[in-house]
Amino acid sequence: MTATLPLTGERTAPGIWHENYWFARHEAAYRWITANRLPSLPTIGRILDAGCGEGYGAELLRQAAADSVFGLDYEGTTLRHVAKAYPQIKLLQGNLVQQGLAADTFDLVVSLQTIEHLWDQPAFVAECARVVRPAGTVVLSTPNRLTFPPGNWYHTRELTGQELLDLVTPELTVLTTVGLRHGRRLLAWEAENGSCVDAQLASDHEEWPASLIHLVKSVRATDFVVRESGPDGLADSLDLLIVARK
Repeated sequence: MTATLPLTGERTAPGIWHENYWFARHEAAYRWITANRLPSLPTIGRILDAGCGEGYGAELLRQAAADSVFGLDYEGTTLRHVAKAYPQIKLLQGNLVQQGLAADTFDLVVSLQTIEHLWDQPAFVAECARVVRPAGTVVLSTPNRLTFPPGNWYHTRELTGQELLDLVTPELTVLTTVGLRHGRRLLAWEAENGSCVDAQLASDHEEWPASLIHLVKSVRATDFVVRESGPDGLADSLDLLIVARK
């Protein structure tokens, strides 16, 4: 799937063993949406994955019985890859903060691990609110600044739970705040070896110890726990998710 897509470190993609932890972590959030949010929607006619990247998330949404899923991204090479890898995704090229899409178009707008890459985050939230239909739902996720390792040069501004709420509430009514954390298997490994994230970042993957290699290769979306929590309970989460309504 990733053979034709240049790997820059900016986006997450499946099929790369030493990035499998990050892929599974992202996939867990998409699977939480398909299991917990799609069934609650009165209609699932049109979904927008804003900042679709490699396209695996949009494909998961499509497989969850959406009538049509649109992937929006700025970069042409990425969209050409998505067209080949996931041909049933409808593709749109555009700027996330000036999407150029008609208002009130989508039943669900999803954008996971995207907002931290953008310079004008309030404009992006406003665009998501504009293009979602009345009573439609917006789901956003972002790494938690309180737990995410510093220094990612692709991120313009990382957020805490309260900062994400402060961005969203001027445009949308927040329904749920959610935190993603390590599940039992990852916690057990860390109890013996320390932070698996720190271990991955400490050296090149070619120098990882065998125990870390085995862990990273074997991580699945089910190794993460996603649960609802009030804003005050998000401080120790790895990733933040917010579900809001127009």
